[in-house]
Amino acid sequence: MAAIPGKRERENLWRLLEMARQEDLGDSGDVTSVILPPEVHATGRFVARQPATICGVSLLEPIAAAYDGELRTREIVADGQEVAAGAVLAEWRGPARGMMAAERVALNFLQRLCGVATTTREFVKAVEGTGAGIYDTRKTTPGWRDLEKYAVRAGGGRNHRKGLYDAVLVKDNHLAVLAKAEGKNPITALGQELERVRPYLGEGAFVELEVDTLEQFQGALALPVDIILLDNMPLDQLRKAVALRDKAGLKDALGLEASGGITLANVRAVAEAGVERIAVGALTHSAAAVDISLDIEVD
Repeated sequence: MAAIPGKRERENLWRLLEMARQEDLGDSGDVTSVILPPEVHATGRFVARQPATICGVSLLEPIAAAYDGELRTREIVADGQEVAAGAVLAEWRGPARGMMAAERVALNFLQRLCGVATTTREFVKAVEGTGAGIYDTRKTTPGWRDLEKYAVRAGGGRNHRKGLYDAVLVKDNHLAVLAKAEGKNPITALGQELERVRPYLGEGAFVELEVDTLEQFQGALALPVDIILLDNMPLDQLRKAVALRDKAGLKDALGLEASGGITLANVRAVAEAGVERIAVGALTHSAAAVDISLDIEVD
């Protein structure tokens, strides 16, 4: 499951890295590392202190370059690879001063992204063999979206929409506004609005509707949508929704997505209810940082 960051992820890294360097170095730079002789070179090894799915190793080279052009990176583990505790992920070689200045910021990126990838891999493994995919959400750290969604892919998960601009997702608050504004059943009003919106969607975009009752779901089956999101539905209702969709002859045309309250304890049961997609906000909003250290030896 090796993953490689693309242009979007690298641009995201550079924007964050500029802020991270400024908040760490300020206007004075690393006032501690000035005690180190500039000619001293070292080798730094990034070591996982716990089992993990790795993400961010491919970003260590540009991070090093942002601090010291003489720092060289050797990647040992690929993004997306699972490792045991004690595994060496990558090495830095070069001036000790630059290495020490870059250490904390590099670890912050690496630990966070590995945390997202590791959490995602746990969910992906939990639904193996069911046919359901694990999807992320927009519940990302502000400013980190492209990198965190990359980490989800490194963990074997799938990306939902990038933002508000690339797909239509009509949620309960949209329906509430429509009901008030149109003075009628919001599902009925929505059908007319979607016909107006769809011509403006880009290639690969989709239209998704969130429902939280089977009554809403039955009405939604007649709408021109690609996916129906079943929000916080218990398992028996998920199964009924799948059966209703299939009975209507829409199995191949309409995807069903479960969301809300999904945990490692219940995700397999949700998948076995028959939905094709499971959206898990916890992949990004609750992923714990992986314990990783940079062990430095003077050459």
